[in-house]
Amino acid sequence: MSPSTEIAAGHEADAGETEAVTKNLVFTAAERLFALHGFQNVSVRDITAAAGVNLASVNYHFGSKDALLFDIFKRRTAELNRERAKMLHEANDRNEGAPPVREILAALLTPPLRWLAPDHERRISLQFLIRARSEGTDEIRTVLKTDVSHLRRFSDALLKARPDLSAEDVYWRLHFTLGMLHNNRFAEFDRLNVLSEGQTSEADVVALLERMLSFAEAGFAA
Repeated sequence: MSPSTEIAAGHEADAGETEAVTKNLVFTAAERLFALHGFQNVSVRDITAAAGVNLASVNYHFGSKDALLFDIFKRRTAELNRERAKMLHEANDRNEGAPPVREILAALLTPPLRWLAPDHERRISLQFLIRARSEGTDEIRTVLKTDVSHLRRFSDALLKARPDLSAEDVYWRLHFTLGMLHNNRFAEFDRLNVLSEGQTSEADVVALLERMLSFAEAGFAA
């Protein structure tokens, strides 16, 4: 390779690294702003100002604000569901392919509860995903309504763990478990704290997870 070719290749590599850094800055700033302020209350200008990048960066790297939203949603849900799948796989290995209900439910509930911890690096990502359920774009809502691939492994495991229940009952009980999980919005925690006159706190994530698991497990045992 000639010196001029090496220089050109080096410049291309530097440019690629710069673009990757810029894209990540936009992604991170947008995720935080959307999580804290809501999708409709954040503009492209807000995002690029927080990221410290050019105003055109959102459209250049993602196509549009909605496309950026969807990219964050896809990446974080994929990450969360990989953690769930890994836990379920480990539960299968521990139990020769037939984990009990509580371990199946633990694989479903533990990853998002871990993200909820005040010191977890994905806490803001969980806030984003909570917002996405109520404020998401049409594309996000379509995925939430129709993509059940990540849940299929859990319904299959629960059907195997409770063959005495009808399939209909298993699906309904899984649905109720998911409802419990999705109701754990930050505003709902505040409301519960008021109702209990300060006796409840979501800060103890381990205790919260144990309560949720016991509640969900009892639902499948009834």
